[in-house]
Amino acid sequence: MTRLMVALLALFPVAAQAEEIGRIGVDWVGNDVVIESIADPEVQGVTCHVAYFSRSMLDRLSQGNWFEDPSNSAIECSQTGPITLGDIDRGADGEEVFSEGRALIFKALKVTRILDAENAVLIYLVHSREFTQGSAKMAMSAVPIGAAAPAGGRP
Repeated sequence: MTRLMVALLALFPVAAQAEEIGRIGVDWVGNDVVIESIADPEVQGVTCHVAYFSRSMLDRLSQGNWFEDPSNSAIECSQTGPITLGDIDRGADGEEVFSEGRALIFKALKVTRILDAENAVLIYLVHSREFTQGSAKMAMSAVPIGAAAPAGGRP
């Protein structure tokens, strides 16, 4: 790997990887609800499960709009082990944990983490980001962290 590639990778941190754990057929044309498991890469002990609609090829051909899936999604996050906070963004705009394309270009399903330090809770928001139009379709999950151990012993 060249120094330039290493430098570029440092500028764009890799978001969490999703693992498909379920796929439920919802109609006769092959549309599915997909459920993915996403471990937060910066918070050990938290796993999120995201569900979203995936259009079949038959649906795409019959309805048009071939290159885009709906923005609908759901999220639930839970403590799956001892929680250890890594070097997370503590700002009000949060930090992207996961991103997955939902169209050929300019539309993505995003999971953003926000720390509510005053109430000792991590908030996970799943939403769609589009180039020209935002979407009001979103879902949120909260994970209490209590006295979570910070990474490296920092408060």
